[in-house]
Amino acid sequence: MPVKMRLARHGRKRYAYYHIVVADSRAPRDGRYIERIGTYNPNTNPATIDLDFDKAFDWLTKGAQPTDTVRGILSYKGVLYKKHLMGGVKKGAFDEAEAEKRLDSWLAEKDAKIQAKIDRLAGDAEAETKKQLEAEAKINEARSAAIAARDAELAAEAEAKVKAAEAEKAAAEAEAAGEEATAEAEAVAEEAPKAEAPAEEAKEEPKAEETPKEEGAES
Repeated sequence: MPVKMRLARHGRKRYAYYHIVVADSRAPRDGRYIERIGTYNPNTNPATIDLDFDKAFDWLTKGAQPTDTVRGILSYKGVLYKKHLMGGVKKGAFDEAEAEKRLDSWLAEKDAKIQAKIDRLAGDAEAETKKQLEAEAKINEARSAAIAARDAELAAEAEAKVKAAEAEKAAAEAEAAGEEATAEAEAVAEEAPKAEAPAEEAKEEPKAEETPKEEGAES
């Protein structure tokens, strides 16, 4: 029976993840399978791969044929490298202990590279976040400055209106005071002739008394 190592799709639309399965090549892609040996989630960076290394290696040595994607996963996790080393052991190039030592060294180096990538991505994300925060801070500062300028302008306009109202009120009071003074002056001017009239009458009365005296003297 031809056996394949392939992916079985799961998850929702636009956010799929996959099971790594060993299945009959004649079975539907997402149908029945013989054994599940891991999971693959390409939605993360780097991709999240959970693989049963020993089972994958065992099926590979039994002749199971991986698809292109699964082959890339097996290469990424070191399964194909172990198969290559075991081939060297069979040929007598080195013993199994040396093969395990080389595999451990390769896996350590691979893990270091993966961790370096994770750290770099985290640093890039932190730098991007910092950049966004700085940009937002600049926008907020500009917005605050604009609001402060607008408030100052409104305050100046309000102060100008208050001063204009006070000046108008002062002018109205001055005008009212001037009209009152004018009215008082006119009233005083009207009363002045009335006060002078009795004095003139008093001057004319002695002339009327002198006339009989002169007539008596003549008689």
